[in-house]
Amino acid sequence: MSQQAPSDTQLSPNALTVLERRYLKRDEQGRVLERPADMFHRVAKTVASAEDLFPGGTHIAGLEEDFFRLLSSLEFLANSPTLMNAGRELGQLSACFVLPVEDSMESIFEAIKHTALIHKSGGGTGFSFSRIRPANDVVLSTKGVSSGPISFMRVFDAATETIKQGGTRRGANMGILRVDHPDIMDFIMAKRDQTVLTNFNLSVGLTETFMEAMEAGDTYDIINPRDGQVVAQKDARKIFDRIVDMAWANGEPGIIFLDRLNRDNPTPGVGQFEATNPCGEQPLLPYESCNLGSINLSRMVTDDEQVDWDKLRQTVRLAVRFLDNVIEINNYPLEQIRDKTLANRKIGLGIMGWADMLILLGLAYGDDRAVELAEEVMAFITRESRAASRELAEERGPFPNFVGSRYEQAGEKPLRNATCTTIAPTGTISIIAGASSGIEPIFAVSYLRQVLDNDVLVEVHPLFEKIARERGFYSADLMKEIAERGTIQGFAQIPEDLRHLFVTAHDISPRDHIRMQAAFQKHTDNAVSKTVNFPHSATRDQVAEVYLMAHRLGCKGVTIYRDGSRDMQVLSVGKPEAAEERPALPRESGKTGRKRERPRALQGSTYQMETGCGPLYVTINRDESGLFELFTTMGKAGGCAASQCEAIGRLVSLAWRSGGQARQTIKQLIGITCHKPAGFGANRVTSCADAVAKAIQMHILSETDGNPSVSFNAHGGACPDCGGPVEHEGGCSVCHACGYSECA
Repeated sequence: MSQQAPSDTQLSPNALTVLERRYLKRDEQGRVLERPADMFHRVAKTVASAEDLFPGGTHIAGLEEDFFRLLSSLEFLANSPTLMNAGRELGQLSACFVLPVEDSMESIFEAIKHTALIHKSGGGTGFSFSRIRPANDVVLSTKGVSSGPISFMRVFDAATETIKQGGTRRGANMGILRVDHPDIMDFIMAKRDQTVLTNFNLSVGLTETFMEAMEAGDTYDIINPRDGQVVAQKDARKIFDRIVDMAWANGEPGIIFLDRLNRDNPTPGVGQFEATNPCGEQPLLPYESCNLGSINLSRMVTDDEQVDWDKLRQTVRLAVRFLDNVIEINNYPLEQIRDKTLANRKIGLGIMGWADMLILLGLAYGDDRAVELAEEVMAFITRESRAASRELAEERGPFPNFVGSRYEQAGEKPLRNATCTTIAPTGTISIIAGASSGIEPIFAVSYLRQVLDNDVLVEVHPLFEKIARERGFYSADLMKEIAERGTIQGFAQIPEDLRHLFVTAHDISPRDHIRMQAAFQKHTDNAVSKTVNFPHSATRDQVAEVYLMAHRLGCKGVTIYRDGSRDMQVLSVGKPEAAEERPALPRESGKTGRKRERPRALQGSTYQMETGCGPLYVTINRDESGLFELFTTMGKAGGCAASQCEAIGRLVSLAWRSGGQARQTIKQLIGITCHKPAGFGANRVTSCADAVAKAIQMHILSETDGNPSVSFNAHGGACPDCGGPVEHEGGCSVCHACGYSECA
């Protein structure tokens, strides 16, 4: 091959970490067998091989070269299952699936079985539970009563817990219930207890009838899905307010505008949309799947700071062919999925690096011109992707359900693909590409990344570092201070124009988040995955305002997250103060090279943690220099659990007395699993080691009077895989240090 993939030195350290942990082939002993270039070759060769299936297809060797260049240049990346599984035994290349759930025991447990097969193959699943009769409704066959949709959702959740997707991805589900279902209030409140349905994102399916009633202060009909009869009426505004309350409290449920999804349904004659994939951007018919990929817009800017429209056009055209080939060679987990997918051939071409493109063009994320450009860019991508799809239809034939589709009814030329564009979250592939995620703002200007047991590096956004050096205000101390704050707002030594340009998700108003989402939605076939971030101080009224604004501007769904709203979000950043008002942060003692001697008396606290072995009491003491020692006591003395906990306590104490930091302890212990992955108790403890880590988190929070800005710069808590910062973006939670994703 004449084209070369980026060397390891060209890929960021985070990109290499993500690739090695989650994407590259391994042998049975877990040893990595390929480098990034090998992965790109493997994927390009496999996807190009689809050309053999069509008479007169493009020359395979030349197309393989083109696909390799497309991937290795990081100008486009396919969704994770394609990168992981193309050219490997599993061969399942789709990220998104929707399964039907009918109102019968047979259908429900058939769906659970199919869910297990999909999760095993690396996909995520979406469901509508709206067809299941409500709790306490009559069951004629047994003369008993129904347990309702939420009880069955718990069974799906438990099944997901048992499966590690393909050895590389965890299970993810979307659960949707129509707002006119009798159990809607229970559904809205389902995650009041955050230890349940932990493998589900939840969204309420809102109808236009409901929205009209809500805005008019009126009631709306509640319908029993068993027989379609109206069984009650509810106050629409009270239901809406309860959705807002719960979203304000912990980010869920989100909302989906069902009628809007079906307004843009390209094949209404073959089914209606009831559900989406786990992050909400891909509405699908029952048994459909969709293959996604994203163009890196940060690579679509000319040297003179203009959008490179010619390069973007070429990239779109090649990416559409790539994704259509993926449909052809995919190893589908179910025959029903294969048949429905081939009938509609939906692809979802999206973007990443949008915030980076804006910075390169000198535009701030919330500026009016940035919103206008969003419409221009997405209109261009959708227009060019449809043109490429029409060319493929001439070459290979249209999607089989084109006859009777809204395209045919409108007199349009045949398309190869029923949909072409989707804006998905790109958490892990954007890390590989070194780009900002999806259409989100940059997640940080500077942040701390753990590299060795006691070493932390300061990672700086490359564009910011370049400009800071050129303009003479760069310093390592300043970059570290920015990392600890999580924003450059309030730093007088940073020029005002750069403070305006380099804004993060929490520097941008929720209204500007929605304006940007709506701008992209106007020209996207499917939907847009995005998180609207709120400061911790946001009110319920502000959340409600954003929901109404999203409806008014034409969005198809909304996911919001109020900073600090979830339990155990110990390690997030609070609302930043002005630089001159910023309080000194308590610091742990650094490495001294000598063990501290124990004073006769120490002060501390004891925390009771619920574990699978019974109650565990964790006592944490400190001296004048910081955390000093940790003791553990099991509810029942003796046995392996008690002895192992005692060993953990001794080793943690030794580490602290020798200069180790609590951050390192948490990173090493958190997320270790020896019981059920869902965890025990309110803190979802997965092992005794995990309990110790979470007790330390609680202690740090209590020592700082509830100020959660002590040790980590993270808006979403600590990553369960690596202990790094987790950010809420793209309708999901992502760790930029290791690639962990809550939704993948």
